[in-house]
Amino acid sequence: MTDPRVLVLHNRYRVEGGEERAVDLHLQALRSAGVEHRLFERRSADTGRVRAAATLVRGGGDGEEIEAAVRDLRATVAHAHNMLPLIGPRGLGAARRAGARVVLHLHNVRLFCATGFGERDGAPCTRCRGRRTLPGLVLNCRRSLPEAAAYASALSAHQPEVLEAVERFVTPSAWAADRVAMLGLPRKRVQHLPHFLPGDWFAARSGAGEGAYALVLSRLSPEKGIDDAIAAAAAAGVPLRVAGEGPEHERLAELAGRSRVDVELLGRVSRARALELLDGAAMVLMPSHYHEFSPYTALEAMARGVPVVASAMGGLPELLGPKRCVAPGDSGAFAARMAALWADPRARAAEGGELIERTRARHSEEAFVSGLRALYASLGDAAPVT
Repeated sequence: MTDPRVLVLHNRYRVEGGEERAVDLHLQALRSAGVEHRLFERRSADTGRVRAAATLVRGGGDGEEIEAAVRDLRATVAHAHNMLPLIGPRGLGAARRAGARVVLHLHNVRLFCATGFGERDGAPCTRCRGRRTLPGLVLNCRRSLPEAAAYASALSAHQPEVLEAVERFVTPSAWAADRVAMLGLPRKRVQHLPHFLPGDWFAARSGAGEGAYALVLSRLSPEKGIDDAIAAAAAAGVPLRVAGEGPEHERLAELAGRSRVDVELLGRVSRARALELLDGAAMVLMPSHYHEFSPYTALEAMARGVPVVASAMGGLPELLGPKRCVAPGDSGAFAARMAALWADPRARAAEGGELIERTRARHSEEAFVSGLRALYASLGDAAPVT
């Protein structure tokens, strides 16, 4: 392929999180590499839930704008992140018809799962796979029967269109690539490209030895296991700060109020404030109940030299190293690792230093750009215009 021209597609979530971070960094990498590109974006927050559900069932919004954007940029690649509900398979197909090769970057299992988490009742769930999405309706995983029905029907009905439009699926970890293949994607069309962080995010040294609290940076939702973090902090005697917003806030505030240790819920914080919190932390906690693909929270903590106490779920062992993760659901082991780190500031600083080096070696911008260029080159010339 000649030098690529890339149209980045993304449907922003109502509650923004790590996927928006991935899109912002993707755009930064394209700028740094001098790759001509443009962002085409739709926002779920600008659309009512009824209209969003109807658009989901149709397979996305009108693709004419996307087709026009491809032609205007003369894009050779349309690289999509989240496409649901407002872009959808119709948007991907429109990009392909206009002559772009289509890449779909998967940050979760939303192609198969109504919630995207692949989690149910506090444990991983693979009931929905391929076009078999009825369990999501039967179990009402969206906690709204109309929404659950919309997702179950749309995900099943439009999956063939996704497979027809998308030439390559990309995940941020090797574990995730295997997972989406197990759920129904052709493995030979799935590859992984690790996340990166800009050079200015990396700390010169770990300050975790002077850290004054454990930290959770997360959406406040059940699958994140933040109630387990509060319980573990109490068991280990470690003060806890929780930054984030979400549907679990009220319940977690009640738990925090009854905790035997100092727990403070900070609400949603800016990126600058998140950096300050990381630099003052002794450790970051990730007691996830579901298989995270490759969370930025862990990666950003690593780059700042902060040890991460995590469940061995999804891509976390690949990201952190298996020895830094504890068995899922083992609350005693989770609290014990917290207590050991809290009692030994030198060990915290040493582990933090190791994590800085691990992140520099595996998650640099240079490595990401190289992988991205190789991905685009592997697609060949532009798709035929139909």
